[in-house]
Amino acid sequence: MASYKKNSTGWQVRVSWRDENGELKQKARGGFRLKSEAEAYAASLKKDVSEGLNPLQSSDITFGNYIQQWYETYKQNQSSIATQKRYKNVIKLVKNYFKKAKLSDINRVTYQNFINDFGKSHAKHTVQKANMIIRSCVRNAVYDDVIRKDFTHNVQITYDPKRTRKVEYLSLEDIKKLLQECENGLQPRYTSRYMILTGILTGMRISEVMGLTWDDINYNWQTISINKTWDYQNGGGFKPVKTESSKRIIRVNQALLDILSALKVNDNKMVFANKRGLIPSSNAVNKTLKNIMKDCGLEKQNYHFHSLRHSHVAYLLSQGVDIYAISKRLGHADLSTTTNVYAYLIDEYKEKNDDLIINKLEEIANPGTKHRDKVSK
Repeated sequence: MASYKKNSTGWQVRVSWRDENGELKQKARGGFRLKSEAEAYAASLKKDVSEGLNPLQSSDITFGNYIQQWYETYKQNQSSIATQKRYKNVIKLVKNYFKKAKLSDINRVTYQNFINDFGKSHAKHTVQKANMIIRSCVRNAVYDDVIRKDFTHNVQITYDPKRTRKVEYLSLEDIKKLLQECENGLQPRYTSRYMILTGILTGMRISEVMGLTWDDINYNWQTISINKTWDYQNGGGFKPVKTESSKRIIRVNQALLDILSALKVNDNKMVFANKRGLIPSSNAVNKTLKNIMKDCGLEKQNYHFHSLRHSHVAYLLSQGVDIYAISKRLGHADLSTTTNVYAYLIDEYKEKNDDLIINKLEEIANPGTKHRDKVSK
């Protein structure tokens, strides 16, 4: 139902309806020059109501303002400093590109053009990260009845191949070489090699490795409890893990525990603190990793500590470990995170498993074939 009234500023319209609970709702707007404009506005509100949208949610909010509010409401307080910076960069990107454009005016074509423009000067990973954040925001807007459709649905990610760095990961033989070279040069006063060994054998993030204390290691149960990280990007000190799901207890092999025991001579609550009480920086660890790889003849493009996490996953997949178990070991919130990040590895082993599946199916199909042959005779 709509009522109209003309005053000194033009035409005003008030639209009334009942929500799903039977409660009376109203929304008014004035300043229309013509009554037909007010009628068109009323018709638009009625259409929203008929389609299950909530007209009381502001449809005039800009894309930039909405993503800012979404971040402050849902993400800011539960994100690490590094993650907050990533969100803020995406918010700035949206505001600069879309300027005063209303969220309700953005469609799939508009958004695809944005991705195309952004992708011209950015690497694939950067575009994917930005799209992931924006998609989460837009889905929230759909859920809150601010917009009707998710305009990020089925967007095609475009990027600059020249800016997309290819990381070469380690084969099983490479991993064995790296482990052996690490062990050959172990000295408790230099803890970088111990950190690298831990990264290979656990898949832990470097901040998680840095944050380990001796009470996190259970020698009886052969486990490591990952419950905090080391804030190496901001001068050190403990901080929470990346997400709630990052808190986890993982099983480790006895050989790693025996190696780590040698560090107790440094007499520090921090596992990887050296004799001077210092934890090697990220740069120092990566420099050590680079030197070790050079010494054992491994030349891998753009390989760094986080690449050890990928190599850990690759090894477990090659050994037939279930992807769900791997996801839990990595501390991912859900399986989709693992399958998205490590899709290239999963596809590689899927091809190998496809052959195995066919072979196994042939094994159970052959008896049936023989039986049919006997019947036909």
